[in-house]
Amino acid sequence: MPEPLTDTQLEQALARLERWRLDDGALRRDLRFPSFVEAFAFLSAVALLAERQGHHPEIENVYRNVTLRLRTHDAGDRVSQMDVDLALAIDAQAGNH
Repeated sequence: MPEPLTDTQLEQALARLERWRLDDGALRRDLRFPSFVEAFAFLSAVALLAERQGHHPEIENVYRNVTLRLRTHDAGDRVSQMDVDLALAIDAQAGNH
């Protein structure tokens, strides 16, 4: 079972994850794309990343806006290293969005 990050570990992770913020106990990133199709293509890529890592984000998609939230249910709905790893992979996929 994954362990939640300590406060210090979480601060260090957030320093590395410049586009993410802590929101209601989860890592959150908001993205805006030029179109719905591009947002959906990005989400398809995120789905493949998540499946490979065996860890899945909470996803909200409204037209060209995407919100991702990461927390680990098996760690008491807190942020774990699994979330940080997935956030880093998502950042690499998202580029400048």
